[in-house]
Amino acid sequence: MSNLGAAYWRLWTSSGLSNLADGLVKVGLPLVAVQFTRSPTLIAGLAFAATVPWLLFALPAGALADRLDRRRAMLGANLARGLLLTALALAVLLDLGSIWALYLVALGLGLAETLHDTAAQSIMPQLVPGEQLSRANGRLYAVELTANEFAGPPLAGFLVATGAVLALAAPGVLWVLAVGVLLLVRGRFRIERERGTTLRADIAEGLRFLWRHRLLRTLAAMTGMINFASTAMTSLLVLYVVGPESPMGLSERAYGVLLATVAAGSLLGSFGTAWFERRLGRARCLVLSIVVSALLVGIPAATADPYLIGAGFFLGGAGIIGWNVIVVSLRQRITPERLLGRVNSGCRLLAWGAMPLGAAAGGLLAELLGLRAVFAVMAAVVLAALAGMRIVTDAAMHAAERDGREAAVAVPG
Repeated sequence: MSNLGAAYWRLWTSSGLSNLADGLVKVGLPLVAVQFTRSPTLIAGLAFAATVPWLLFALPAGALADRLDRRRAMLGANLARGLLLTALALAVLLDLGSIWALYLVALGLGLAETLHDTAAQSIMPQLVPGEQLSRANGRLYAVELTANEFAGPPLAGFLVATGAVLALAAPGVLWVLAVGVLLLVRGRFRIERERGTTLRADIAEGLRFLWRHRLLRTLAAMTGMINFASTAMTSLLVLYVVGPESPMGLSERAYGVLLATVAAGSLLGSFGTAWFERRLGRARCLVLSIVVSALLVGIPAATADPYLIGAGFFLGGAGIIGWNVIVVSLRQRITPERLLGRVNSGCRLLAWGAMPLGAAAGGLLAELLGLRAVFAVMAAVVLAALAGMRIVTDAAMHAAERDGREAAVAVPG
């Protein structure tokens, strides 16, 4: 563990606190929202508001991550998120809360998340050597997903049952603590620039690199398909699970525990991905990830049994984290450091920009066809991503890494 360095483990701790806050908000906001409305469209719209910044702001966020000190960008984003949740908690306390206030705060949180997560993903190669990236990313995803999906959901269910104000205030406190730990990471994390350029020119340069790199753009598009489908499912899951009128009829606390099965699988995947990579190869691991992700999205269409759904969620969680560790580590190895923020944001424009579209599509399909139909359709969308594996081969990934190393050696200085 020690050879990853003290700075890495401080980032790891800060990320764990930040993602615990994310996990509380992800589950807490919809649970608070159902106190204002039971409309599938309005509930799904909350996920749309939280994720649409990835569609609108991802590219400027990437350019800023390559211009600014990446650590300071993360600090500012977490401070902003803490202030937003504090303001919302006060509004609810004063009986001024509404579904529209939740929308506004979700949008602001999404904007801050876009900058924070782009900078966090781009700072990693500045903290650990290239040969340690898979290990470092695996450990980081372990704490992120354990906090976000294992600890966060059941805790959010408990807090909402205790009181909406407490459920909204707790994430704000956690983001402030994350800021305090990140302040202990010493050093300068701003990339030196040879000449002044406009933000528009910076964005265009990053997009050109991504567009010309067939492997990266294919992986980004595949991730977008998976995220489109999974967001359509998760944005409506609360209506399928919580309340006596829902198919599953579970409580808020049970809803949090059910979601925690995804995190339990993710924790297994974060530590097991390297083992599977060595034995199966990366391409086969990615195929397996797609299949179990389809299981996660589609199993509620076939059953309302919480144990079967929990088992499907567990396997899907392991597959999702395996996909993330392999794809993100590959991108970090083959992208020039000076372009990494912009390439990360370009990939996330495709990958995460699909999330608000999925939330909107899920809400509309649910109104027309019902919840079970949404889950079945979205499982088919995930499986359609298998078509991209004709391009994403082990040979293609090895060649891209070799080209990336050669390009890095060729750069003066």
